[in-house]
Amino acid sequence: MGTPKLRHPRRDRKGAGRWALREDVGMVNAFRLVVLASGSGSNLQAILEQLHGQEGFSVVAVGSDLVGAPALGRARAAGVETASFPRDGYASREARDAAMGDWIESLGADLVVLAGYMQLLSKPFVVRFRGRIVNIHPALLPAFPGLDAIGQALEAGAEVTGVTVHFVDEGIDTGPVLLQREVPVPADGDRAALEEAIHATEHQLYPEAIRVIARGLVRIDADGPKVVMTDE
Repeated sequence: MGTPKLRHPRRDRKGAGRWALREDVGMVNAFRLVVLASGSGSNLQAILEQLHGQEGFSVVAVGSDLVGAPALGRARAAGVETASFPRDGYASREARDAAMGDWIESLGADLVVLAGYMQLLSKPFVVRFRGRIVNIHPALLPAFPGLDAIGQALEAGAEVTGVTVHFVDEGIDTGPVLLQREVPVPADGDRAALEEAIHATEHQLYPEAIRVIARGLVRIDADGPKVVMTDE
């Protein structure tokens, strides 16, 4: 590998904003994922189909704040261990996250993947897994952070929005950006069509980002914690 350097998003031939990374650098021997999800689990399904049991990847468990989350059913169907950590089962959010963190560590997870996990993570949890938690957001951060990013983009009259994969820090959608890809907003502002395009992009980009991390090609710059460095 050469000298680490900062890579800025550029446009590829399809006009998608993304990081330029070599695909032939870094091999994955064994990489263990724990996925946290609150909803239907469509991003989890993409990870199960594209990574789990392939290329050295293993989804070792899926956790949720909801006992009946459909994502847990997807995990069980794939033979993956599940656990739930409902907020009302613990004295505080910090106590819940501490128990969840102990569970994750017991599984030997290399990366914690948030896939529609709708709970704010406590600061001690983020610190405990610093640089090992990633999230996906349906906008080109820092634009349209927080809830209903698609609705925000439509209300703002944006012509282009997109998808961002980022590392998690203590803020809301403020962590270092790893990968981004643009998605055009339909001229007629059709929300359903935009949601479909966003989800299709998420299902491609998240596995791609996890592969890049597993190959050891990225790290967070210690001198600039909002900056992702890449090795080629």
